[in-house]
Amino acid sequence: MKGLFIGRFQPLHLGHVSIMEAALSEVDQLVVGIGSAESSYTFQDPFTGRERFEMLLRWGADKGWSERIIPVPIRDLNRYSIWVGHVESLCPDFDIVYSNNPLTVKLFKLAGYEVRSTMLVDRGLYSGKGIRALMVKGDTWRELVPSSVGSYLDEIEGPSRIMDISEGGRS
Repeated sequence: MKGLFIGRFQPLHLGHVSIMEAALSEVDQLVVGIGSAESSYTFQDPFTGRERFEMLLRWGADKGWSERIIPVPIRDLNRYSIWVGHVESLCPDFDIVYSNNPLTVKLFKLAGYEVRSTMLVDRGLYSGKGIRALMVKGDTWRELVPSSVGSYLDEIEGPSRIMDISEGGRS
């Protein structure tokens, strides 16, 4: 059985990890949709689709789950009437959708999918926006992401990029 979990992963953090680990306790494979895959180099979406794909691959390899994690970049459509079909056209087949996003839940239920709520993870602590803000301030953020992701963010100079983007102004 395969599940689907969609996130922006800006960056992949331990809140995402908790949800994916819980999903992987129920399914054989997890299709991980990388939402807004076309967006990058903004404060909201600083990392490219390829970089987020790499974060997921490295985390999966560290866990020994390379065969169980299937990352798939998904571009935004902003046309909700065809969004589920768009996701289906990009992803391998899946049986269950994991989400707490009300719109995602509604759209996939209307399309006939079983949707399971994900656990509520401490959003005050585990949020991409919060982690990016910590990077801008030069505060500690590494304990909020898997170690492989922290190392990768160093490789691509992610914190520096976010600081540069922030200095250029953000909305």
